Amino acid sequence: MDLSSSSSRSWRFQVFPSFHGADVRVSFLSHLRKQFERNGIIMFNDQEIQRSQIIKPELTRAIQESRILIVVLSQSYASSSWCLNELVEILKCKETAGQIVMTIFYKVDPSDVRKQIGKFGEAFKKTCEGRTQAEIQSWTPFNFI
Repeated sequence: MDLSSSSSRSWRFQVFPSFHGADVRVSFLSHLRKQFERNGIIMFNDQEIQRSQIIKPELTRAIQESRILIVVLSQSYASSSWCLNELVEILKCKETAGQIVMTIFYKVDPSDVRKQIGKFGEAFKKTCEGRTQAEIQSWTPFNFI
């Protein structure tokens, strides 16, 4: 789908944030969410997922149904296979549905992310331990930055 047909599509959410909760949920993300709410921008909120629901399908659906996908890269983002799998889905949606992907570097240097060095790189290497080569390969899309 090209960008022009993507922009005429009806989106369930205007924004989907991908983030490592411990790093940004109560600081940066809460401020961003409040500002979006003040401006009438609908942001997906993972806190609204009922505990009895299976989370992964709901998150995948929310990514697919959001116009703008914001990736908040922090030092611990790569310590979560959940975050890395979200990033894979986000980049797939960018390619197939023309969604807009925005990257925010929160207390992490962009070159550390690109080169997978520093605390970000250490977290990534630790997450990769014991994983298959195919899984690790799918998690290395940091050249999109």
